[in-house]
Amino acid sequence: MISNDFSYLKDYGQIGVFLLFGLFFASFSLFLAWLLRTRNNDPLFPTTYECGSEPIGSSFVQMNVRFYLFALLFVIFDVETLFIYPWAVAYKSLGIIGFFEMVIFIAILFIGLIYAWRKSALKWEQ
Repeated sequence: MISNDFSYLKDYGQIGVFLLFGLFFASFSLFLAWLLRTRNNDPLFPTTYECGSEPIGSSFVQMNVRFYLFALLFVIFDVETLFIYPWAVAYKSLGIIGFFEMVIFIAILFIGLIYAWRKSALKWEQ
């Protein structure tokens, strides 16, 4: 028998409220920083400051793509934890269907982890 108890959704609602508050706070902070910024038209303003010495080279530093790949993998598996937490809180009321839904969810993420491992995305030295 399938349960019509959707009380576990309130946990996702709380996460959604925090997400919306975080997005609002970040957007408002960026807007306020843009509004209050100093407007300097000096051509030396965007150059790198090197303790009073003349700048050497460009201030543009090319980053290795592995940093972004590691950050992306971290975010993906961190969001997985975000989805597993409300499920764990409401585990008893979800029954066997909720259990198998989470098994499928974790299996899909595990397949993604194996794919990243096979493509050597987790190796730092290449």
